[in-house]
Amino acid sequence: MQAVVLREFGSAEVLRPGVVPDPAAEPGWVTVRLEAAALNWHDVLVRRGQYRSPLPHVLGADGAGVRTDTGEDVVIVPSLWWGDDESAPGARFEILGDHRPGTYAELVRVPADCLAPRPAGYSWAEAAALPLVGLTTYRALFTRARLRAGESLLVLGAGGGVATTAVALASGVGASVVVTSSSRVKIDQARALGASGGVLYAEAGWERAAKELSPGGCGFDVVLDPVGAWPEALAALRPGGRLVVLGASAAEHARVDVRKFYFGQYSLLGTTMGSPRDFAGLLRLLDEHSIAPPVIDRAFPLAEAAAAHRHLEQGGGFGKVVLLHG
Repeated sequence: MQAVVLREFGSAEVLRPGVVPDPAAEPGWVTVRLEAAALNWHDVLVRRGQYRSPLPHVLGADGAGVRTDTGEDVVIVPSLWWGDDESAPGARFEILGDHRPGTYAELVRVPADCLAPRPAGYSWAEAAALPLVGLTTYRALFTRARLRAGESLLVLGAGGGVATTAVALASGVGASVVVTSSSRVKIDQARALGASGGVLYAEAGWERAAKELSPGGCGFDVVLDPVGAWPEALAALRPGGRLVVLGASAAEHARVDVRKFYFGQYSLLGTTMGSPRDFAGLLRLLDEHSIAPPVIDRAFPLAEAAAAHRHLEQGGGFGKVVLLHG
């Protein structure tokens, strides 16, 4: 089958079209003929060698296509072997595309319980863009932070897939949402998704400016931090608020005033991509509320995966980058 093959770790240019064997049949696993795949920053880290994937390798966690055994339209849930404990993934957990061939190919083979129906009305690109960011964001906001209608949410770094999904999901269930961004254009785009406003994080004191946009200026119930800005995020919370952390793209270490933390009665919640049961909860949420599909920033043909990775790494986009297989 045709695929994009990683034969060495490095820059985007190491992603080249090639031919690899079709997936072999295996009991309990299903082959999907892919129509689209979506990029995630996780793919960039795999490409760079951070996850020590076997070489040659096919990247890609997200995808949507047609089951070859039943003809059903499906999306792929890239959470493999989460385990029975919903509080955290088990020792066998891995993300599709880390060590097993992923979705940058015509075909992919996954466990049968890692498939879900394509949501009604979703294009192939939108369906492919949903799983990883949808699952990650749903777990962060609803399983971990317990966000409810009527509460307030600050999303750090509007523009990426998690941030745009967070705005859509939170506003869709009746929470008020404010974002931070590097540009006024992205803030306006977030408003179109349901945010009430935003602040520029490059400006000094942005956390105070954001807090002023919270209900009564008292701080947010929840701050979603995919970047690692803990001190500023805590400063934007109300007393007793929850900081939920799912990334460290800007900083891998943080200094926190311990006394202020415990006197503020804050909760600090770490989270990662969720379980198949979280994904079932996401699909129920989409059925019960009017929530826009994932925002597509740009689509590339599968053979142009290197260009898609360059576009993702340059930043500046709003929404998801996808690969179309047709």
